Parts: sequence; structure tokens; C-alpha cells
Amino acid sequence: MKNSVVKLMAVVALSTSLFTSCSSDDDNNKPSSTFVADPANFTGEINDGEVVLDASKVYKLTGKIQVNSGATLTIPAGTVIEGIGGTKSYIAVAQGGKINVNGTAAKPVIMTSGLTTKAPGNWGGLVLCGKAPINRVSGGASTAQSEVADLTYGGTISNDNSGSIKYLRIEYAGATFNGDKEFNALSFFGVGSGTTVENVQAFHGSDDGFEFFGGSVNTSNLVAIGNEDDQFDWTEGWNGTNTNWYGKIDFGKGNRGIEADNFEFGYAYTPIANPTITNMTLIGPGSAADASIYKENQGIKFRRGTKGLITNVVLSGWSTGVDVENDETIAFVGTALKVTGVKFTDVPAQTKGKKTDGTSANVAAVATELTTATGAGNGTAAPSWATGWSVGF
Repeated sequence: MKNSVVKLMAVVALSTSLFTSCSSDDDNNKPSSTFVADPANFTGEINDGEVVLDASKVYKLTGKIQVNSGATLTIPAGTVIEGIGGTKSYIAVAQGGKINVNGTAAKPVIMTSGLTTKAPGNWGGLVLCGKAPINRVSGGASTAQSEVADLTYGGTISNDNSGSIKYLRIEYAGATFNGDKEFNALSFFGVGSGTTVENVQAFHGSDDGFEFFGGSVNTSNLVAIGNEDDQFDWTEGWNGTNTNWYGKIDFGKGNRGIEADNFEFGYAYTPIANPTITNMTLIGPGSAADASIYKENQGIKFRRGTKGLITNVVLSGWSTGVDVENDETIAFVGTALKVTGVKFTDVPAQTKGKKTDGTSANVAAVATELTTATGAGNGTAAPSWATGWSVGF
């Protein structure tokens, strides 16, 4: 009797083990998302789970990819995504969604044009929308709709996490809807400090390279070369800590190295834009460049009430180095707004100021000169941290 019971228990145990094993295998084989990525027609909305792309394939971005709340898009090292649909082709991460770009220096992720003739504006770009504060309503508790992708951004979560972006090159982005609305290479809308942004290049886009619309995202090792408006731009109360920025006007077009606002319709709205940047190089078209092409030949433009602290800077080839505009901005000069340790080369007007009423102001205290400044690491030359994954120096 005891032997029969033992045998029965053994059979039950074996059956349970087999059932558990099969159930586990079935769970492991289930797709992690209902979205299926088609490399030949990469478009659609990712609503659940994680979609992991295949680095051995080239993804033709025929329309928008939108990563919605609760979903994740993961892009392995060496993956190439080619936009071929103008304003229809872009990647957007909605509030609560995440993107993980897992490039390396040897194998960066490349988002580029898939058209035969590659040119600025061939496709949209990358848009991140987070829940960190913006100042479109003073006090920072507001939300808004992004000017591209039409997604909600802003909120009260400063450390909101939209994912991780490492070793990414964005080329020929910036498709234009109209004279007032166009993509940047990479747009941060209310993106929080829980998001990682390291080693990213914006190359030959038709608008700005990087633009920050509020939020608190931090960055390191950004390269912006040949974008046809500003290389870097911030507004709507962005506060972030940044190291190693390199920007260069190229390709026969361009505006400023940095265009910095607090908020266009509320110069004193809070939170006041107040980023810090350590180690930065901005290269212009030359101080005597054709003014009909380079209408705003300025290394850094501070206006509309922004603050900002920038340290160890190289400014080369600009008609004006640091330009400060509006009474609210001028009030911060030398305290909450200053560029410390600047090496000026071919910059005849190091500083320039203009009050809100249009009269000039002395803003010399906004910048202190340091002839040994190294900027992004190697003066005007390519910094060592940009080796292998960035282009255009």
C-alpha cells in the first residue's frame, strides 16, 4: 500500500513539473507586445509591452511611430532607421512611454534620411513628451500640446523617466509643416530628470538641433553640427544639468549657437529657465560671414527672462559672442546669468545688450574671459569623447 502511494505521489509530482515547465515555456514564447515591427513599413502605435528592434535590419520609417503610456521601444546598438515620409515620418514618445536607445561608440544607432538625395528636412525627428514642469502657466503646474506630434506634455513630476538614449545620431531631420511649425532633430517636451541622454548628435537638420521645452532633463556629450537654425534652443522654464556640448554652424545656413528663452509670452513665468552647462564649444560661420545668409550671427542669445550658468566655453567665429535682450534677462546678468571662463576667437563684439524698449545696455558682466578655456574638451577641434560615433567635424 505504501509503495502504491509513493508511486502515485511520484507520478503527480512529475506531472506537475511537466505542466509547470510547459506553462513557463509558453509564457516565455509569448510576444512582449501586440505591436509587430515591420522593417519595410515601420509605422504605427505601440500601446503595450516592449518592442525590441533587430539591428541586422534597416527600418523604413514610412509614417509615425508613437510609443504610448506603458509601452517601450528598445533600439539595439547599430540599428539604422530611415525616414522616407517627410512630416509623416517621425518617432514620438508620449507621456508614460519609454524609448531605450542602446547604441555604443563603435555601433551608434542612426536615424537618418532614406531618400536618394539626403538633405535637411527629409523626415521629422525624435520627440519626447514627459510629465516634468513647464511654465506656460506661471507656477509650473500646467500641461500643453507639443507643437509637433500633438501630444500632451508637462506636469509636476520633475524626475519623470522617458527612457534612456545613448550613442544616437540623428541626421537630415526637421521636416517643415509651415513657416511656424517644423520638427527639430530632437525635441524635449517637459522631459524629466529620470531620463538618460548621453552621446547624441543632431546633424544637418532644417531647424534646431536640440530644443528643450521646459522639463528638467539632464544631458551629456551633445553634438550639433550644420542645423539650419540654432544648434541648441531652450524655452518654457527648462532646468537641466549638462556637460560637454559642441555646436557648429555648417552647410551654408544657420542662426545661433544657442537661443535661450524663459517663455515667449511670460518673461517672468515660473519655473524660470535656469540650466547649467559645463564645457561647451560653439563655432560660427566667421565674424565677417554674409549677413544676408547668417542674419543672427551670435554665439549665445539670452532673452525673454532666462537664467543660465555656463562654464569653460570656447566661442569662435561669431560677430557677437553673448547677446542679452529684455529687461527681465538683463536683471540676472552677472549673478544668475553668466558665462564664466570664455575663450573668444574671431568675435569682435564679445557682449551686447538691448533693453525691452530697444535701447542698448551694458552687459559686459555676463561673460568673463579665459584664454586657456578648452570648451567641449579640445577647443574648436573634435572632442575625444565624440570619436567613433559622430560626424561632420
